Amino acid sequence: MYKEFKVIVVIPAAGSGMRMNSDKNKLLIKIGKDTIIEKTLDIFEKNKYIDEIIVVTNDSEIIKIARKFSKAGNTISGGDTRQESVHKGILNIEGEDGIVLIHDAARPFITDDVIERVIEMTHLYKSCIPAVEVKDTIKTIDGDFVSKTLDRDSLISVQTPQGFRLNILKEAYELKDSYPATDDASLVEKLGYPVFVARGDYDNIKLTTIEDIKHTRSIEGVNDVRIGIGYDVHKLVENRNLILGGVKIPYEKGLLGHSDADVLVHAIMDAILGSIGKGDIGRIFPDTDNKFKDVSSLLLLKEVKDVLDEEGYKINNIDAVIIAQKPKILPFVEKMKENIALTLNIDISQINIKGTTTEKLGFEGRGEGISSQAVVMVDKK
Repeated sequence: MYKEFKVIVVIPAAGSGMRMNSDKNKLLIKIGKDTIIEKTLDIFEKNKYIDEIIVVTNDSEIIKIARKFSKAGNTISGGDTRQESVHKGILNIEGEDGIVLIHDAARPFITDDVIERVIEMTHLYKSCIPAVEVKDTIKTIDGDFVSKTLDRDSLISVQTPQGFRLNILKEAYELKDSYPATDDASLVEKLGYPVFVARGDYDNIKLTTIEDIKHTRSIEGVNDVRIGIGYDVHKLVENRNLILGGVKIPYEKGLLGHSDADVLVHAIMDAILGSIGKGDIGRIFPDTDNKFKDVSSLLLLKEVKDVLDEEGYKINNIDAVIIAQKPKILPFVEKMKENIALTLNIDISQINIKGTTTEKLGFEGRGEGISSQAVVMVDKK
């Protein structure tokens, strides 16, 4: 690779990402363990040919994140448009020599291969864009009707980073006020400079809508599915109501506990907390706290659901088993499922509850207590 030129990346990150329908900047949405902006910065930080990263943003949280990367120490305030933000980044670069890469902050799956290909071709041809062939048939329309079908063989889908010699890019951006463009290469083309097209990568997608986030799980093995298991047991005693899944079940004994001792709901809560690494219900609802005395476990389940929401996960399904010699559980299962589904705001079809005996073996078999086990699968929203 050619190192007589300094290679600088300008990352415009001043947009609000409104099409994500999120209450926060889309660049702060997590994919796996890292935010979008962290994943984007990390690939350039680790690339051995990148000398400096300039992040253009007005978001204080993004500024904090950028400062964690040694090459991205230079953050500057952004403009009202992408063009203005890129222009501010360029003006921050001294001199006329060097290679500048302009990269969309919301393209976190860029690879070293594409980056280095763009750098090499920019060195040779002064301007370079990565692109992939168009797979779909593209048509132009007039109102609600097709006016023309374009030749797919002559079309490409353009990506970033787009690479330019610094002096050419500075000259091109003098046109920004008179010639609005959707990418940086358009300004260079307007000056009459040739722009080389390098091979891009179909995984190098720009995350624009929430649907784009959902499609990222197959890229680079990103997988946000998690599984948790839960177990609970309580002693059967006289003068207590037997509550399972929020249902009061007619029986001569009930379960002893600080709350209503609903072993089924307790097992489900532990499974949910375990799936997101948040410990167990004993940490959140200690039996030393009187406010949880005799409280309905469904109310506690609602609080666990709030924790799940805060972590950005949703429930895929729940599979639980109640282990008791008596009473019979089957007549009450549907009502249990309804209660839990309503509390968790999920469909009843996502819950499975089974009852089983131990053939009179163990404390359950002797009627001394009831236990429950649950498995919960959650997924990133």
